Amino acid sequence: MEDALMPGDRLTLQDRRQIAAGLREDLTYAAIGRRIGRPTSTVTREVMRHGGPRGYHAEAAHRVGAGQPPPRRTPAPATSLEGADLGGRDPRIVDEVGVQSVELMMQAGLPPMMAKVLAALFTTDSGSLTSADLVRRLRVSPASVSKAIGYLENQALIKRARDPHSRADRYVVEDDVVFTSIMASARNQARIAEACAAGARKLGTTTPAGARLENTSRFLQHVIDDLVRSAEQWHKVCSTRAGQTPETD
Repeated sequence: MEDALMPGDRLTLQDRRQIAAGLREDLTYAAIGRRIGRPTSTVTREVMRHGGPRGYHAEAAHRVGAGQPPPRRTPAPATSLEGADLGGRDPRIVDEVGVQSVELMMQAGLPPMMAKVLAALFTTDSGSLTSADLVRRLRVSPASVSKAIGYLENQALIKRARDPHSRADRYVVEDDVVFTSIMASARNQARIAEACAAGARKLGTTTPAGARLENTSRFLQHVIDDLVRSAEQWHKVCSTRAGQTPETD
């Protein structure tokens, strides 16, 4: 029985083929939903119910949706997670969490491949993978991984570390990555505020353009100061609590 669909409004085989095509094109679930005229939630449930983004097959999903038994075969994992640090969890569950993380990161503005690499690191208990690990897990080219790594390093979202057991570099997402990223962003915004203030002085703060730049600089600086204070406070609180058992009310 299809979720959130009326009996006469079930997913058709053509719908499912469009979903499969969208997954091959690395489209988001929202984009696939717009393509076939369905809610994002419908596409998400359909994909995760029938093999995940890497194991979805339109014909097989349609047979199941029509109540026909699927052919007997050994199911393949949704992603290539052999040897991955999954903590004993079902690879499909890890894959599902990863897909949802990628969707949210892309909605926040992160490019697709960069979102996939960051999500892979986030959903690995060690928070650390080599380039070869990422190529195998994401089933993409080494060049794609290298480009994503460079972008994420520049954004202070990951760090590079030497693997003690081999000559390979490992890419690490640390527990305080969000704090680090916020602080890096604050530094960039502070440079913009300084540039606006300098521009205002050159143009004259009594001119419309100069006044606009001065106001922008003041606004940015106040927001940055508040953001940094809040980030430092909560980073300290959360870091202190990380090793403690939460108190119950």
